Amino acid sequence: MLNKLMKTTAVALMLAFAGTTLLADTAAEIKTRMKQRLSKIDSFKDQGVLGENNQGYLEARSKNEDAEKVAKEENDDRKKVYEAIGKKNNSTAENVGKLRAEKIAERSAKGHWIQDKEGNWSQKK
Repeated sequence: MLNKLMKTTAVALMLAFAGTTLLADTAAEIKTRMKQRLSKIDSFKDQGVLGENNQGYLEARSKNEDAEKVAKEENDDRKKVYEAIGKKNNSTAENVGKLRAEKIAERSAKGHWIQDKEGNWSQKK
C-alpha cells in the first residue's frame, strides 16, 4: 500500500512540475492514464516481466504482449511528461528521464528488476 502511495505521489509530482507546459486537459488525461495502468505495471514488475531501465522507462524482461503494450503506453506518457519538465527547466527529456530512473530505482520494491547506470540489470534487494 505504501509503495502504491509513493508511486502515485511521484506521478502527481511529475505532472505538477510539467503542468504549466502541458495543456491542462492533456496533463489530466496523462495523469489518469498513468494511475489506471499502475496496478498492471506493478503486477508485471512483481512477475519479473517488466523492469525499469536507466533512462526512466519500462522495459520488457521477457516476451509478453500484454506487458509490452502496457509498457509502450506508459513510456509514451512518461516521454511527454519528461519533455514538458525538460522544457520548463531548460533541460532535455533524456536528462529528466535519467534523473527519474535514479529515483525509481531507489523507490522500487524488493525483487523488481532495475537497470544501473552502466546498463546492468539486477533485482532490487
